[in-house]
Amino acid sequence: MNFQQLRILRETIRYKFNITDVANAIFASQSGVSKQIRELEDELGSPLFVRRGKRLLGLTDLGADVARIAERVLFEADNIKQAAAQFAIQDQGILQIATTHTQARYALPDIVVKFKQSFPAVRLDLRQVNPKDIASFLLAGEADIGIGTDVFADVEEILALPFYVWSHIVVAPVGHPLENRKAVTLDELAQYPVITYDTGITGRPRIDEAFDNANVVPQISMTALDADVIKAYVASGLGIGIIAPMAYDAARDAGLIVLDCAEQIAPSTTSIAIRRGRLQRGFVYRFIELCAPHLTENDIRDAELLTGDEHLKRGHPFSHTGLINWNRNSALLV
Repeated sequence: MNFQQLRILRETIRYKFNITDVANAIFASQSGVSKQIRELEDELGSPLFVRRGKRLLGLTDLGADVARIAERVLFEADNIKQAAAQFAIQDQGILQIATTHTQARYALPDIVVKFKQSFPAVRLDLRQVNPKDIASFLLAGEADIGIGTDVFADVEEILALPFYVWSHIVVAPVGHPLENRKAVTLDELAQYPVITYDTGITGRPRIDEAFDNANVVPQISMTALDADVIKAYVASGLGIGIIAPMAYDAARDAGLIVLDCAEQIAPSTTSIAIRRGRLQRGFVYRFIELCAPHLTENDIRDAELLTGDEHLKRGHPFSHTGLINWNRNSALLV
């Protein structure tokens, strides 16, 4: 048994038992992949995969058990490599961050500048992905840090900590009938087509809950992954938008007006997350501290030992006490 066989087992599951895709992913031949699988099964004395002819259909019971163990072995092997790299070079390497376009475009620029000033030799890889894929990037080791809203719930392997809180705003074209209103009610919003985020992301659950609790049915005419798309279609006159406040800038979005609905929709919390148990380079913690000074390296290490929502019961810094808020008027975290 060797690491290559365990990696092939993991990749075979990841690529839904398609040997061609596995071979392409690890730069090997299909015959080589199949041979490694057979040798592993021969050594264990039992099949790991359910087969139909030469096709792999799924895992046997033993295969499922071995796959779980292999994942832990490979995870710890990666930790060993990280430990060696961290010991040898403290301030060089690659920091991979999986996040959304909105976070990368509006929440992170000042933080990235400060980080690069402190760690000029660290390459920052900002991966702008579908919000629902952020957790998968962390679990697969393809990101060191994940930043998003409503995307880490019930993923036990991920430690998600509060970054900042914010409340949705309404944007509408200049000249809209609601233009002179400082604040709007949900009943008023329901009179117009609404363009907002896809279900389950960027605070959308709070929007749905608000309308449900008020017994009001909104006219959701379009949904999108990020605020820039929403604003573009609002500017085209296709409806009003409900977006995160950091995505609005009065100068850049001169064709839009903002209406406050903070009291109508509950606040949302954007989280910053890491994979539990993964040995992190020192600059990973430094980046998190730049994002949220209330999250120190020692506190994060302590929180990794807890499970579920236990860390939320320990109070500051992992409760919402003292958590920074987004002020849309200054477009800064304050």
